[in-house]
Amino acid sequence: MHRRKLLDLIGEYEANHVDESDLIERFVRFVSRESRCFERDCWHDGHVTGSAWVVDPGMTSVLLTHHKKLNIWVQLGGHSDGDPDTPAVACKEAREESGLEVDFVQPQIFDLDVHLIPERKQDPAHYHYDVRFAFVARGTDYTISEESKDLAWVPITDLLEYSSEESLLRMQRKWLR
Repeated sequence: MHRRKLLDLIGEYEANHVDESDLIERFVRFVSRESRCFERDCWHDGHVTGSAWVVDPGMTSVLLTHHKKLNIWVQLGGHSDGDPDTPAVACKEAREESGLEVDFVQPQIFDLDVHLIPERKQDPAHYHYDVRFAFVARGTDYTISEESKDLAWVPITDLLEYSSEESLLRMQRKWLR
């Protein structure tokens, strides 16, 4: 089953995040039920995306993108486009959106999130089942991609100055623990 790797990673995550059981259960139900969960055009409930919490070499700042389509500051990341290797998707997205070489902090899920993406052009409103991994950048000189209005290294302790998005603040709390 092409979804087994992700389900195994979620199982490992669940062992350390029992306080997130409702979210984890929703994730497992979706991935188990939806054979096309990695496809961008899987509109029934949504699709799996891979995101990257990228920290600087000193591990004190996180790289955020001012997302062009959503017009908010968020972590790097994007669509699986059919690839069931979600850690690889997150790594690829980090590199493509920043031009930076990155390495996994740990080869396990850092955070899970389900969020609604509003209707846009031909795409109906849908959910992103976002699987987030933590990476450390090998340098700090990034390149802004066409998907971003801007990128910024933000001190992790100052994240609230850029965003009040609960999912970002949750990753901040996890990182600072």
